[in-house]
Amino acid sequence: MTSNEEQKARLERAQEIIGYHFVQEDLLLAAITHPSATEGRSVAFSYERFEFLGDSILGALVAVVAFQRFPDLDEGGLTRIKVALVSGSNLSELAADLGFADIIVFGSSETGTGKRGLHSALENVYEAMVAALYLDGGIQAASAFVERTLIPRMSLDMANEPENPKSVLQEKLQEDGITPTYRLVETQGPPHDRTFVAQVFAGVQSLARGVGRTKKEAESQAAKSALASLGDMFASGDRSEKADKAAVRAEKAAAKAEEKARRKNEKETTRQTKQKKQG
Repeated sequence: MTSNEEQKARLERAQEIIGYHFVQEDLLLAAITHPSATEGRSVAFSYERFEFLGDSILGALVAVVAFQRFPDLDEGGLTRIKVALVSGSNLSELAADLGFADIIVFGSSETGTGKRGLHSALENVYEAMVAALYLDGGIQAASAFVERTLIPRMSLDMANEPENPKSVLQEKLQEDGITPTYRLVETQGPPHDRTFVAQVFAGVQSLARGVGRTKKEAESQAAKSALASLGDMFASGDRSEKADKAAVRAEKAAAKAEEKARRKNEKETTRQTKQKKQG
């Protein structure tokens, strides 16, 4: 299958998934194209600019629905629903369920890596798709897609989720006079698809690690993991023993995930080195 044939097949599949026929297919092609497939070309040919616009449109659409659906919620509750719904993990999971992994156009640099950037790419393509729909069919087209795919995941329970895990963790630890600190321990992946690994500490005790597309997201994930692991500790008077056990569990889980990511990164580095020698 030639490159053009593959693109055409992906465009057709994408339109089947979203239930919309594009008048301007170049908009759709850009929305599903990973930056690795446009090296040396303008950013207009990948989803990078589209996700910027899509993120804003998506936030507005979700805010309107939440505002109308939950008239008794205050600003804080509405914000937590919006943040939870448009979070990277939720959009990535949704895009995967929709079958977006089969429509993304990756470049040769991603070949043989197991598409390590797939998680973030799924999130980005969902946002880019919202932008492409808006540009091609107006707010009605974008809204119809979001209401069919994302809005069914909206629930009142989301209003109870912590808006900022770092703030919640800090409040918990400061009850014992401890201020959590964060440290960036690793940066993985190529410049256009960075992955950051952050570690959170309570004094000198490591609590958990988190992985994210930005340093802020990695720290937030680390805080969320720490809260999950330390939940039992804060509900009990016997804090020290439970803290140690929870920290060990969190550290082992994070180390396992980090080691898996590191092995993939090493394989990619080896592959690129071989290519350079052969060239």
